[in-house]
This record gives sequence, C-alpha cells and structure tokens, in this order.
Amino acid sequence: MTTIRPLPAYLVQRYQGWKATTYADNQAWFRRLANEGQRPRAMVIACCDSRVHVTSIFGAEQGEFFIHRNIANLVPPYAPDGDYHGTSAAVEYAVTALKVAHLVVVGHSQCGGVQGCLDMCQGRAPELEKKTSFVGRWMDILRPAIDKIADLPAERQAAALEREAVLISIENLMTFPFIRDAVDRHELTLHGLWMDIGEGELEAWDPDHGRFAAI
Repeated sequence: MTTIRPLPAYLVQRYQGWKATTYADNQAWFRRLANEGQRPRAMVIACCDSRVHVTSIFGAEQGEFFIHRNIANLVPPYAPDGDYHGTSAAVEYAVTALKVAHLVVVGHSQCGGVQGCLDMCQGRAPELEKKTSFVGRWMDILRPAIDKIADLPAERQAAALEREAVLISIENLMTFPFIRDAVDRHELTLHGLWMDIGEGELEAWDPDHGRFAAI
C-alpha cells in the first residue's frame, strides 16, 4: 500500500530508547505478559484528548489497565443492532472475557467534544448537525444532558456538561445486561471521575451526596 509511509524519525528514536531501557530492564515481565495473557484489574474509558494520560495519573504499569478512548469518553446505550460498536465491543470484552473488577469513566476539563456538543445544541455548529458528521452523531449520545445544564450561566455550562458526560456514560453502561448482572453480583464496580487538566485536580462522583468531589 503506497499510502503507508515510514514512521517519523522522532518516533523511531523514542522506540529505540524505550527498547534499550524500559524493555531491557523489564524483559521478563513483558515476556510473562505475552505468554500468560493480560489480567487487568480495571477498564478505563477516557477521552481521546492527548492531555489526558490515565496511566501516568495512576502510575499504572503494563497489563494493569484495559483502556478504551473515544471522543468525550462516551458510552452509547446497549444496542445489539448488528452495526459497528467499537466502544460496546471493548466494554463487552473487558467485562465478560477479562473479568475486570472496576470500570472507570474519566472526563476532563476543556473537552473539545463536549464543547462541540454544546455548540451544536445551541446552534453554533451547523456542520455537526449533518448526517455525515461522525463527531456530531457521536455527540448525540450527550444530547439528553443538555437540558440539565441549560439554566446555568454560560461560563459554567461546558464544565457542567463534561461531568454530565461521565454520568450519562455510567447510566448507559448499566443498560448492558452483562454489566448490570456483574454489578448485582458485586463482581464489578463503576466509578466516575473528572479531571481538571490545568490544576491536576481529580474529582470523583459521590453517590451519597449526588455530586463530584475532590479526591
């Protein structure tokens, strides 16, 4: 395929540095992971945003997290319609095959996808309303939460909607029968987090008080 080009030199150099240091110092561990398979303790659903690095935040090693990233860390409702469902497939594999004990949804500040949803719903992004917009149709998942933040001052709406993206994803996760069953059997717990990128602050949903609170 002539459209495939060699890696940029800086990526090649970084790989070679990793192979000579991190891999060389932990070769037995990497081979064990390869031979014995993965046994992650948690699945993390995070945004594609390059500023959100969940393995660094939690100091996770290889094999510890099963990670899925998409625009605005959204999970669609359970819909076994025969169409393509990358996020749902990742969730199914994590819960039914890998038997993860925790499923963590991580939202964040200044999320471009959430801002796009807000702009689209308030008439400022007609391009996202088109049927041909993959981003727009994906952000339709978040549309039901728009009414919840509509009465807030304009400057607070985006941050509030970012947190609602976490909550709506968790609500949608609970529509998956195998997730509800695992939760009911106390084999799986769900967690909702929101991170302030600039401040390095992490908030967790507190079900007892119905709000996000700093960790």
